[in-house]
Amino acid sequence: MSDLITTVVFDIGNVLIEWDPEYLYRQLIPDPLERKTFLETICSAKWNEQQDLGRSWSEAVETLSRQHPDKAELITAYDRRWHEMVPGEIPGTSNILAQLRERAVPLYAITNFSTEKFSEARTRFPFLKTSFLDVVVSGEEKLIKPDPRIYEILLKRNRLDAQRCLFIDDSRPNVDAARKIGMRAHHFKGADGLRSELIGLGLLAG
Repeated sequence: MSDLITTVVFDIGNVLIEWDPEYLYRQLIPDPLERKTFLETICSAKWNEQQDLGRSWSEAVETLSRQHPDKAELITAYDRRWHEMVPGEIPGTSNILAQLRERAVPLYAITNFSTEKFSEARTRFPFLKTSFLDVVVSGEEKLIKPDPRIYEILLKRNRLDAQRCLFIDDSRPNVDAARKIGMRAHHFKGADGLRSELIGLGLLAG
């Protein structure tokens, strides 16, 4: 194992499990332009981010539905049919996670996730319950990546040395933020690239 990197910190969404509103809304809004407008101006990333910051889904849906009563059914679907946006695991990464566990590599996670949906995800994907020594969930902390404070929560709570941690995320800003606080970081684009880096660090066998 590497003399420097001993600990691996995972993002969850689009690293371990796939999430994309398009999976649901392609069914509900077949027209591409109409769907794009809805997901950019109504159920937008900024709106969803507030749930990742701790706002309840009931409040989020109720407030937005009052603003757009003609879209209330579509807005409600974002909550009630959330699992249709999550088709399954990202190919290959849960196997990497299992192999790291077999090698007794300490594993942690930092995820931008609503508390409610993360609880549902843990029920659906049991490895999210069993793989990590600690998971920092944005909805619980009222902080989201790339805010450096959410990384510091993990480090301080678990007495980790940032320089001995590899952080994995599909978001470039989140990767950059991890590097700024001293972590090594991998910009995730697929399991093959991640496996190569882990082998290079001596965390997985080649």
